[in-house]
Amino acid sequence: MEYTKLWTDMHSNIHHNQMEELLLWYEQIKKQMDFWPVAYYPFYMRPTDTGLAVEDRLEDKVVAQDWEKIRAFTKKSNEEGFPMFMGFEWQGAGLDGDHNVFFLHDDGEQKHPLRYQELVKAYEGQDVIGIPHHLAYQPGSRGKNWDTHDERFSPFAEIYSSHGCSENDDGPLGMNRHVHMGPRTGETTYEQGLKRGYKIGLMAAGDNHSVPGVFEHGSMCVLARGRTREAIWDAFLNRRVYGVSQSRIQVDELVNGTPMGGEVSAPDGKAEMEISVKGTAAVDRIEILRDNILEDMIVHSGTWEREKLKGVIRFKFRLELGWGPDTRVYKDQWLKKWTGRLEVDGKLLEVEKCWNNYGQEILSLDESGCDFSVTTYQSTATGKWMGPSNVTTEGFIFEVEADADSVMRLTIDKKEYPISVRELLEGSKVFALWDEVKELTKETWGDISHYRDDPWWHNAYKFRVGKAYPESSYRVDAKRIIYMKEDGNLRLRIWQKNGDVAWTSPVFVSIR
Repeated sequence: MEYTKLWTDMHSNIHHNQMEELLLWYEQIKKQMDFWPVAYYPFYMRPTDTGLAVEDRLEDKVVAQDWEKIRAFTKKSNEEGFPMFMGFEWQGAGLDGDHNVFFLHDDGEQKHPLRYQELVKAYEGQDVIGIPHHLAYQPGSRGKNWDTHDERFSPFAEIYSSHGCSENDDGPLGMNRHVHMGPRTGETTYEQGLKRGYKIGLMAAGDNHSVPGVFEHGSMCVLARGRTREAIWDAFLNRRVYGVSQSRIQVDELVNGTPMGGEVSAPDGKAEMEISVKGTAAVDRIEILRDNILEDMIVHSGTWEREKLKGVIRFKFRLELGWGPDTRVYKDQWLKKWTGRLEVDGKLLEVEKCWNNYGQEILSLDESGCDFSVTTYQSTATGKWMGPSNVTTEGFIFEVEADADSVMRLTIDKKEYPISVRELLEGSKVFALWDEVKELTKETWGDISHYRDDPWWHNAYKFRVGKAYPESSYRVDAKRIIYMKEDGNLRLRIWQKNGDVAWTSPVFVSIR
């Protein structure tokens, strides 16, 4: 059966003091995603008598008012044809881990018991799911409690977000950003849930509290039988979901004809895997995991690099814009608006939006090129404690079909930069807005001189045209046969050379 790949951020937490921004959040999501499960955040920092602030739930009256706004907005969105699910974050006493609760219908009511089992019981018989997130924190201190898990209520888990990676406790993607909640522990990881025998899928989502759909914090893909809310919900319940750490790596996987998240019987123990990957840059390797242990590896690096490229080829490259002045030196330089156009001597096939904040637009798009405007910030969260690092870029991943010896024309702020495809296949290029930084320096500090270009280079706005990767580097199709001696699960972990990762929900195989 053919499935439609639909993308979303399933963890964008809008707070009470952000409710006036709900439309702004919605418009940002619609630019980037195919549907939106919003997760209202009913908590705030309450000062105690001694002055120490502790996180607590808002007053019931305030939550109820916000919830009705969410309900009305969700209903209107669905009536207009954009699938949306109303949801909220549940934390309880912190003993079972944090979960986002979502409703199929627009009649859902928030419930806040202290324990997860009580939450499951409260929604028994209703079309409600509760998705655990940032699993790998300390048990009893907001990490996932697998002792109380219910796989029917929580069919999949969020294993990657702004918090980092909860898949395991020894992988290279750590959980180092939220120092107040870390470090991660092996007791509560996603792999522990599988080890206990739970049939639980996985996905990635932002845990975004300032801007929804942040590229750098991961997103999820749903394999649905259509674009309706009911079709998406069916995919949720059947675990046809997977996650990516950043860019939209496209993955198709079948085990004995069954897609990710499914259950399949293999009486002879023979599990035939069909794998198809279309990356966003060069695929390094595909790891086939059986019961969390590496069973087989498809190494793609080394299979394409010596290919002699000539004539018309397909390739992908990423354009990033940002960097800029040190705001301690240039205090008012926290935002820049860019205009640009990419023209190709061939066909522009696809554009992926790599956006982390508001202010990004594709102004026009056809086979010959793309016009865009971009806004970059020195800090996308303007110092908010849950914000990302200061080095945050905005941009696009372009897929192009053109002659390997052709030249693309990139115009940034009315200045043209010819980009040779052949040179880009060899490596990336970085350009600085020299005229702009020299003028800024002179206006701020007068005429200065230095034997190095540090004062200008370190404060220049820059853009990076990433290395071009030919189609042979980012397309992988493979078949493997895994012989299983006992019941188990099979899943994929896909690494690109640039560090981007995709994880698929397991297929659960029974040999009986």
